[in-house]
Amino acid sequence: MQQWAMVLLGLLVLGQTQAQAKEGMWIPTLLGAVEGDMQSMGLHLTAEDIYSINEGSLKDAVVHFNGGCTAEMVSEEGLLLTNHHCGYSQIAYHSTVENDHLTDGFWAMTRSEELPNPDLYARFIDRIVDVSERVRTAEDAAAEQAAIVDEYTEGTDLEGAVVAFDFGNSHYLITTRTFEDVRLVGAPPSAVGKFGGDADNWVWPRHTGDFSIFRIYAGPNNQPAAYSPDNVPYRPKHHFPVNIGALEEGDFTMVFGFPGRTEQYLTSDAVVHVLETLNPMRIEMRDASLAVINAARSSSPALKIAYADKQSGVANAWKKWIGQSRGLQELGALEKKLNLETAFQARAEAAGRLDDYGTVIADIQAVNATYFPFLEGRWRFIELVYYGPDILNFAQGFGPLIRQAGDKTTSDSTWFAMRQERQANVEDFLRQYDPLVDEQLMAALIGLYAQGMQAEFVPKALEGMDNPKQFAEDLYAKSIFAQPDGLREMLANGNRKKWSKLAKDPALVLVESVMESYFSAIRPGYTEQRAALDSLTALYTRGLQELFPEKAFFPDANSTLRLTYGRIKGSSPYDGMTYTPFTTHKGILQKYIPGDPDFDLPMDLVNALRAEDWGAYADSNGDLPVCFTGSNHTTGGNSGSPAINGEGHLIGINFDRSWESTMSDILFDETRCRNIMVDIRYVLWVTDVYAGAGHLVDEMTVVGR
Repeated sequence: MQQWAMVLLGLLVLGQTQAQAKEGMWIPTLLGAVEGDMQSMGLHLTAEDIYSINEGSLKDAVVHFNGGCTAEMVSEEGLLLTNHHCGYSQIAYHSTVENDHLTDGFWAMTRSEELPNPDLYARFIDRIVDVSERVRTAEDAAAEQAAIVDEYTEGTDLEGAVVAFDFGNSHYLITTRTFEDVRLVGAPPSAVGKFGGDADNWVWPRHTGDFSIFRIYAGPNNQPAAYSPDNVPYRPKHHFPVNIGALEEGDFTMVFGFPGRTEQYLTSDAVVHVLETLNPMRIEMRDASLAVINAARSSSPALKIAYADKQSGVANAWKKWIGQSRGLQELGALEKKLNLETAFQARAEAAGRLDDYGTVIADIQAVNATYFPFLEGRWRFIELVYYGPDILNFAQGFGPLIRQAGDKTTSDSTWFAMRQERQANVEDFLRQYDPLVDEQLMAALIGLYAQGMQAEFVPKALEGMDNPKQFAEDLYAKSIFAQPDGLREMLANGNRKKWSKLAKDPALVLVESVMESYFSAIRPGYTEQRAALDSLTALYTRGLQELFPEKAFFPDANSTLRLTYGRIKGSSPYDGMTYTPFTTHKGILQKYIPGDPDFDLPMDLVNALRAEDWGAYADSNGDLPVCFTGSNHTTGGNSGSPAINGEGHLIGINFDRSWESTMSDILFDETRCRNIMVDIRYVLWVTDVYAGAGHLVDEMTVVGR
């Protein structure tokens, strides 16, 4: 058992009777250390029931959904649930003005109506193996890790990787199986799935039906297979029974999923950097993006659909960062970090360990001083290239085709195949792209990007730029990638000489200059300083575990499978404020504002809610439950994770944290950190009663009637 797990176990033995939030995200193979604590809180399963490599267990029903979310299996026929916002890009992809699934919802009433999704995948964990000792004692750690992966995956359909945990203090082999035929089955209207919009995002009380339904298909042997109409529904090793029984405050809950990244071991100077530099910079760039996107979406139905997915992606982290800064300030995060660092030094001295730990904090801070400019440059790059004007990635995708057009060593047949591939992808891109809106995004962001960079990080293509608006106008007037009809014509004619001339296209020149600057000036320094920082932080965390044996120190989340547990619980984050842990249909109707972009509802839903026909899904008070909060420690990537009761039954789908909790990636506070889940009874009512897709509920194993 890892040292930090032993430290935590000792702490839990002392505090099993407390009903506070449970900080930490557990590696499933180490659940034996907290099995007793979970059982004392209401778990009626064993650690082996949750994670087993020999028998079907809860982990076999948990899915890494497209790399950024979690999903869960809910039937023997491949049906899975995740968040509406996790399936949002697929719902948007299938939406048109004539068939607006974002606005109207989508329900496949037969298997033949289920919609395939390019590039969507669902990944299952096969096993997690502690290989720390093998990596630590190997003469060549990289070669040993490659050998470990081969040992567990060769001759199978598995993929594998050795992943560092706790800044490299431990390493685990993780093997996975990936399915690429994942089809859209059901999605409520966005008035349900995004009810409350940006106004309610990261806010409690919440009344959002944040769910969507997909199905995994496999080959005839139940193994992964590329999309084919001949594929059949996947048969999982385990699926969650769906519990529609009563829920009460204090009930035990688990959230099982793939949390993204936490940063709980930042030193005090890094907290200052987040508050004074990093978050304000990121918020400023997204303020500029959202001003353009929101104006465009309000201008026409077509743009409302085209930019729905982009708006959702930009706005989510924007509001989180605002709440994170607020929470860190309110909780005195800087003072807490400084106090911990002072105590660390004092204990190191008292224990006679100054030779080991006496300079580690100062060493981290020295590296941070060099690291921060690279971190800021990286984030400005991310905001421009991945959340800014779409012409950049679009043009970059044509780079190989353009370069090969002028390369005489590339045969006509090879180049023709490359052109056909690009031609096939263009229309999908153009469905969610408007050159005028994109030009406005470029004008809004390019100055913030260039002017905020250190001089040595500014791309050559932007040196001397003094008028971002004029720069954008000139680029979009001259670039073929801002002229859809002209690009279609180019793709149709196949003249290699004309294609080779596009090497001077201003959009391609810009993105290649931005990329060159990032990969030559920013990324090497970022990577080098990040490695130095991780090495020092590994030493720091070992010191914390040794010098503070009475405290719990958890490994940061790193997008691997974790389990967190707690209770259904409300909170009182501010003086005079008490949040109850449940919401019902009454709040939906109370928030309903006809015509409001965040709180409007379709009339058939209003009428259904007013009719109060809840079928089998009412709570003990005769109301329709909608959402609930728990004291589970979650973060990004936990979106779509199953919320599970003590019997291993699905009771909800995790989708958010309260705004008062958004600082929990850096500083967890048990009195106010709450995760938000949509109640499974609301999911089933919308699917069954409102949408008339009861055949999907019939597939599920429904308990607690």
